[in-house]
This record gives sequence, C-alpha cells and structure tokens, in this order.
Amino acid sequence: MLKPSVLIALYKLAELGAYAKEVTLSTGVFAKGLGLSQQTASRRLIEMERLGLIERSIDGKAQGVRITRVGLNSLSEMYKTLKPAFEEAKQELSIKATVFSGLSEGSYYMSMEGYRKQFKSKLGFDAFPGTLNLRVTKDSMVQRRGLESYPFVNIDGFADKERTFGGAKCYPVIVGSKVHGAIVMPIRAHYGEDVIEIIAPENLRRRLKLQDGDLVEVQVSPGH
Repeated sequence: MLKPSVLIALYKLAELGAYAKEVTLSTGVFAKGLGLSQQTASRRLIEMERLGLIERSIDGKAQGVRITRVGLNSLSEMYKTLKPAFEEAKQELSIKATVFSGLSEGSYYMSMEGYRKQFKSKLGFDAFPGTLNLRVTKDSMVQRRGLESYPFVNIDGFADKERTFGGAKCYPVIVGSKVHGAIVMPIRAHYGEDVIEIIAPENLRRRLKLQDGDLVEVQVSPGH
C-alpha cells in the first residue's frame, strides 16, 4: 500500500493534468502546492518514479511528468475508498437565512422563456416570476459553502436577439418545511456568497406570510 504522502503527491499531479498527458512541471510550483520544501518535493518525484507511478523526461531545467497506468490505478483505488465515506457523510443540509428585498431582477429573469422552460422540464414546476431573496445567517455559512458540493440541476445559458444570458445551478429544496422549490445560483452571481435566491411554483412571501427580516429554514437533501 502506498504511503499517504505519495498518494497526496500523485493527486496533486492529477490536478495539474498529468493523468491525461505529459505536463511541464516546475518543482517550485509543485512544492508550494504540497506545502513542502523544493528539495522534499523533488525527492517525492524521484520516489514516485522509482515506484513506477510516473514517467519523467528532463530537458535542462525543464521536466515533463506523466502519471503511468500503475499511478492511475492507485488513484482509482483511493477514489473507491473515499467515495463511500463522502456519500455517507452527506446528510440533509439545513440553512437558516433572513428575508430581504432584492432589486426585483428575479421577476425579469424568471419571466424569460429560456429559463422557464428549463425550470419546468428539469425541476418539474413552472416557476413563479420572482425569487425569494435570503441572507444566510453567520451560523449557517458553513452549510451554505457546503451546498456547492451537493448534486445540482444544470440550467443552460441562452441568447436572444439582444444579449446572452448565463447559466445557473439549481439545488432542489424545501422552504419553511412546506414548499418545494430550488435555490438558483447564477454562474455570474450579482450577490455575495451570503445571499441565496429561491424559486418556487408559487409566491413564497405570500404562501409563508414572510416579511423582510423574518427567519426562514431551507432544507437541501442530497437525494433530490
């Protein structure tokens, strides 16, 4: 079994694209990525080459590195070991946030056919023309950041005669333990990471009797 230090170094090479082709590698950059001295990083490369995990070609000060089939198999085994652990760790995510009034841009975008058709076909509902704007509480920011590792529904960008509209990621949710909807995260976000926008088949403010400043709980399930 490979040492963790070797697996981490191998993973870093995969991050740099060495799994698909030979990449030109700077020992300094490699060392910085691993948090090691340049000398230690160099020894790590020599060790991986000795174990048959990588192939190297050196031309003067430049060196090319590519992960071998043996190295790829080792990464695959690591993935198989870690995958169940992360899948089991994903539980229902609960985010608490307060209601605030946005710039009314949601109504404009939600009314566009390019988005509405995709919401209906991919999320299963015709979205009310507007979004519920929520500001995540400080205590829920860890959950908010964790949201981005959850499964999402991709909404493609599109263009009309005048301009291009960006895509978005949608996370199906239950709002206030009552209404099914989805968090919409535009690829080109206008707000900071503490803000989430929610669409639903009905007016969420009216249905849940919400006013600015009210606290709302949003539940995200990895099984959606």
